[in-house]
Amino acid sequence: MNISHKSSNTQVFRLMVYQRALHPELFDLQIRRGHRQDNYEVEYWVVPGGHVARFQTGKNVLTEAVLERGDHLPETGLLYALPCLGEKEYELDTQDKIGYVTTVQTETLNENLYMATYREMCDFAQEVGAACHLWQDRENVPCLSVLDVQRYRKEFHIQSYHLVGANGLVLRTQSIFDVRE
Repeated sequence: MNISHKSSNTQVFRLMVYQRALHPELFDLQIRRGHRQDNYEVEYWVVPGGHVARFQTGKNVLTEAVLERGDHLPETGLLYALPCLGEKEYELDTQDKIGYVTTVQTETLNENLYMATYREMCDFAQEVGAACHLWQDRENVPCLSVLDVQRYRKEFHIQSYHLVGANGLVLRTQSIFDVRE
């Protein structure tokens, strides 16, 4: 395996927040899971190199999409989009019934650290029963997407880990959706 540390325009990930649901036909779904609590419903999907999570309470909906590029997605209902570079935080300031906060962290690792992280994340996903998709990139380097979730009475927490081998990229997001009274 040979990880290239050159910057590539095709490796720009974006986090997008929508005030609507997105249709599954827009994505190459690898894993689809959902949960219902008394006062909310969540559905989340793993796609190669990214994920989509829809949180709904009553008629109020927020959708988080973390994808490479994402230029195929509609602009209707898009509240916010940010590039996944470095460390960032975002909190949705809304009067609706859903609260949302997220952090994004990226780093580029050398080949040895990337492979050690890859193996560690594979073990972690298996231990906790996380949604996990493995694939190989264009250069046949192993890649991985993991979604680990926690459900609470009025909150849903989702941690994502997306490892893209060709650039040694590790993208981590932590998001909290909550029901506001």
